[in-house]
Amino acid sequence: MAKRKKSSKKSKKVRKSARKGGAKKKSARKPNPAFMKPMTPSSTLAAVIGGNPMPRTEVTKKLWAYIKRNSLQDRVNRRMINADDKLRSVFGGRSQVSMFEMTRLVSNHLR
Repeated sequence: MAKRKKSSKKSKKVRKSARKGGAKKKSARKPNPAFMKPMTPSSTLAAVIGGNPMPRTEVTKKLWAYIKRNSLQDRVNRRMINADDKLRSVFGGRSQVSMFEMTRLVSNHLR
């Protein structure tokens, strides 16, 4: 006699799309208030970006504008910043820093 296979009747769950009809959810990101608080740069940093109080985001924008204007990005490794005399004092005497270290070193000059 042939044995009969038991058929398992497992129900398959069908996922429904969370977004019907192509409606997209708009993200309403709010800026972090800590980044928007005006901070006063030290005298060494003020020589590069100006002495007026400004948010951290503006400090970073002005610093990158200075770096690009004076061609201080390393030609081979674009992540590295070659410091001139003004930036060397901001970077703690280092002649070259990475763009990731730069923000940490600059934050020491903001009050």
